[in-house]
Amino acid sequence: MTQTHIIPAPPQPNAPVIDHESTFPVRRIFCVGRNYADHVREMGGDPSDTPPVFFSKPADALVPVDDSGGSVAAYPPRTLDYHHEVELVIALASGGRNIPKDQALTTVFGYAVGIDFTRRDLQRAAAEAGQPWDMAKGFDQSAILGPIKPHQGQDYAEGMIKLSIDGALRQHANIAQMIWEIPAIITSLSEYVELMPGDLIFTGTPDGVGPVSVGQRITASVDGLPPIELTIGPCRH
Repeated sequence: MTQTHIIPAPPQPNAPVIDHESTFPVRRIFCVGRNYADHVREMGGDPSDTPPVFFSKPADALVPVDDSGGSVAAYPPRTLDYHHEVELVIALASGGRNIPKDQALTTVFGYAVGIDFTRRDLQRAAAEAGQPWDMAKGFDQSAILGPIKPHQGQDYAEGMIKLSIDGALRQHANIAQMIWEIPAIITSLSEYVELMPGDLIFTGTPDGVGPVSVGQRITASVDGLPPIELTIGPCRH
């Protein structure tokens, strides 16, 4: 008997893969916060006693960006302080629980450039009230992803990561400055949840985060990966 749904099933979020007609099906989106020491400092923390943390976004927050240059992400409602955060993103081909660090890279399918957009004013208010970050991080079109470049079973331990707005450089660092390196990220996360094929992990942002406005053009890159270009569109009230 063919299974049917009582309402239409939601579409499967997918991301493009370099040199492949097939797409990468996205299951979940995990993110690492506070993974660059200078970013911890700019947010008012101390890297010596403020370790990285995990949070998540829904898979349908994803905005896949191609190389056409015409991609748009809408400015979200309920914020007056909307921030960019450029990140290296891991795409997983396999997973597991309690993955040993020396086996962590076997789960990797590839890497991409991402942008974690944040309603910073809502995040600060939630933090001050001891409330979850969900509405500051997990909203529509808050996870931007460039094409995934396959690097099966490989590390991505260094390379410049950059973000510019209207041609002005805002974020500039080396991914070698991450507090948790990629094997440690995968191992640590697998101790909290069972990782699965299709999971994405945004690995954290360097310092230089700041606000964006409607109409501004964002470019983001990591050495060796396809860059991102998109425009901030008007709010969809």
